[in-house]
Amino acid sequence: MSAPNKNFYIFRHGECPFNVSGHIQGQKFNGGLTPKGREQARRTGEILAGRNIEIIVSSPMKRALQTAKIVAQRINAPILIDRRFIEVNMGVAEGMHITLAEKNFAELYRHWRSNSPDDSGTRFEKGESKAEVRKRLFEGLNYYAEQTPYTNIGISGHGITISQALLSLGICRNNIPNGSVLHLLHDETGWKYGEFLKN
Repeated sequence: MSAPNKNFYIFRHGECPFNVSGHIQGQKFNGGLTPKGREQARRTGEILAGRNIEIIVSSPMKRALQTAKIVAQRINAPILIDRRFIEVNMGVAEGMHITLAEKNFAELYRHWRSNSPDDSGTRFEKGESKAEVRKRLFEGLNYYAEQTPYTNIGISGHGITISQALLSLGICRNNIPNGSVLHLLHDETGWKYGEFLKN
């Protein structure tokens, strides 16, 4: 018997204060949503309405969980928290303004911002590489695809959640707007790109 086709809707959290100020947030700085971010989350809920989403799986970070709760109110879905979808650990760069990171880490920061597969192992001291993020991301996605009964699943995550999911399919995208949605499909042959929906 073939595995059922499944739809995954991975969405980035709404705007938070560090997005506005230009600081690197990572896992250490756990701010909530701005008023604009809450509105983006409401619009994400509208994008996802009517797609029969049975459950939302959220990163434990406050910005992602708040977004998940706003979306869940619109589509009437329960929420699970799963650390496999948490923000990337940026190590010593967390809390630093982007311009300072560019100055202090120059070449390292340039490689970090690159979507080249050659740069997947790049990391800041005490932080994660993108390859490690991608590994845990797909451990989570494959679990919900292969070991749960859900067929339409929402994932409330971060920009890197979407960019690394895309990169695994050979699609390079650095700019992931707050509130945008990536639709992936999973069937017996594996993962496929569906569409990218801007908020």
